[in-house]
Amino acid sequence: MKKGGWVYIMANRYRGGVYVGVSSDLVRRVHQHRHGGGSAHVAERAKTRLVYAERHDDIEQAIIREKRIKRWRRGWKFALIEDENPDWRDLWDVWFAKE
Repeated sequence: MKKGGWVYIMANRYRGGVYVGVSSDLVRRVHQHRHGGGSAHVAERAKTRLVYAERHDDIEQAIIREKRIKRWRRGWKFALIEDENPDWRDLWDVWFAKE
């Protein structure tokens, strides 16, 4: 049985720099980003705001989707985020902070 995965986008501010990633454990990965671990790119640019996430039943499909989104223009990424999260709220606070 294949394990699912998440495609996610981290940002440093509204319509600022974004980082597209993939993980089988979104909570662990975002926690790493928020505490300076994981990607040096994210840590150096303070991209600690989880602004987008989509679940996939198959990690391989999540990886394909992540690679596709990484090739997109910035405006397309912004449109993807704003379709689900128009105010660029930190989804960590919405989804996980209450745990």
